[in-house]
Amino acid sequence: MSDEAAPYYEDIIDQMTVGFRWAKDTFGVVPTIGWHIDPFGHQSSNAAIFSQLGFNAWFFARIDYQDKAVRLSNKAMEMIWHPTQYSTNDNYIFTHVNYYHYSPPPGFCFDNNCRDDPIKDDPTLDGYNVDIKSQALVNYFKNQSLHFKSSNLFHTLG
Repeated sequence: MSDEAAPYYEDIIDQMTVGFRWAKDTFGVVPTIGWHIDPFGHQSSNAAIFSQLGFNAWFFARIDYQDKAVRLSNKAMEMIWHPTQYSTNDNYIFTHVNYYHYSPPPGFCFDNNCRDDPIKDDPTLDGYNVDIKSQALVNYFKNQSLHFKSSNLFHTLG
């Protein structure tokens, strides 16, 4: 993944070519979905190039806070991006902005660096909390669903 704010076209294409070649040589696949977790900035040129490279979808996390606020209120966190510099219908890409950056839902980080309580599903354990934790997760996804048009929700949990 290249930075997406101000690279040269050649740099974007070279970077993606190297990545595509590695994925093909290593796994025998050509990617059709882009996972660009933390670039700084997005431009319609990226959407056009990624579409032309064969991507069907593009997921990213970092977005301007003002843009995100508008997208949350308009249920526009997912979209079909039609780059403005191209007029043909074949230059478009499904685009998804992650709801909570690329972090797990609050209270569900089980990494060594987190201090969230683990899920305890054995009623004989002190601190049994599966009922509370499961309801918190359901409530979180219900809230997330208020900001997306689709009933299919995507979220990172790692």
